[in-house]
Amino acid sequence: MARWPFSAEHDELRRSIRAFVESELAPHAEEWEAKEDFPDSVFTRMGELGFLGLSYPEEYGGGGGDYLCNVVLGEEMSRCGSGGVAMAVAVQTDMAVPPILKFGTEEQKQRYLVPALTGEKIFCLGITEPDAGSDVQNIQTTATKVDGGWVINGRKIFITNGRRAHAITLVAKTDRGAGHHGISLFVVDTDAPGFEVARTLHKVGMLTSDTAELTFTDMFVPEEALLGKEGEGFYNISWELQGERLIGAAGTIEGAKRMFEAALAYANERKTFGKPIGKHQVIRHALADMATEVEAAQQLVYMAAWKVNNGEYPVREISMAKLLTGEVAWKVADKALQIFGGYGYAMEFPIQRGWRDSRLIRIGGGTDEVMREIIGRMEGL
Repeated sequence: MARWPFSAEHDELRRSIRAFVESELAPHAEEWEAKEDFPDSVFTRMGELGFLGLSYPEEYGGGGGDYLCNVVLGEEMSRCGSGGVAMAVAVQTDMAVPPILKFGTEEQKQRYLVPALTGEKIFCLGITEPDAGSDVQNIQTTATKVDGGWVINGRKIFITNGRRAHAITLVAKTDRGAGHHGISLFVVDTDAPGFEVARTLHKVGMLTSDTAELTFTDMFVPEEALLGKEGEGFYNISWELQGERLIGAAGTIEGAKRMFEAALAYANERKTFGKPIGKHQVIRHALADMATEVEAAQQLVYMAAWKVNNGEYPVREISMAKLLTGEVAWKVADKALQIFGGYGYAMEFPIQRGWRDSRLIRIGGGTDEVMREIIGRMEGL
């Protein structure tokens, strides 16, 4: 029987994605981590299998499924052994491309959405800047109206897929004096003159995900690059962030479950003082806490996803889910590494990778502190 909120059809999809991930992605995890990169062919292969467009309309090449299909994909990608690969794919499926479907013209959908679902065009999301992350209202990148289009100037940083992207869903100021009413969205090609990948950042974790600093110097884009209406970008990107946070939470807590399972298996194998370490009360209780916290956090993710699937916009629950999964995942990863002891700290064992990768969720897509502010305000504080 399918586990709530999923159906038998979701379970069938899960088996299909799992078979792909375990046979075509996971075997390359060590190689890709060492290179701090993975091939673009991952996108085209996933597009070929239909995994990049699970919940998108069939008329654009999507699968026509519901939102829970995205959750299944986010969860199963945690099995690939590399958080960076899973994150890069999530940026494509649930972060940079959804605004094109929701706010784009038919021409934009044909030009960008259709090849995004096949993996022919790889996308990144241009929000964060050196001096503006969660504070979207204070971004400094500008788009100035000129004859026939816009001229964009500015910088973006910590951009996942930034080096490999063919196109960007970009947030820019179109009216400096209008506050959040002066922000607009654009969809632009990275081969436009004036665009440059300034550098690729080296990180503690998520090594396979290219994370770049981008610059825009008098980059001209045509009028039709505007995504949605001028001045509505703040509201439109705020909508996008909810999907980013929830799919990030779903993948993160499933990854934490993988860490728990690895620690549980090790606790049953590793012996000290004549018995498996899992038989020592201190380890048994640690594993009991890990199992409980993972289950609680996952159920909160499922509640939020169920509401989204039913047409709700549960900002409160999504914020709670992201906050809780981030804290639980980090705690579980740290306990798992402790249970593995010296082996956990050794680079030859993958447990350290999960430990490093799990830390990002508490920063990316809105920090823990921002999530607490949102929750506090929604509680009337």
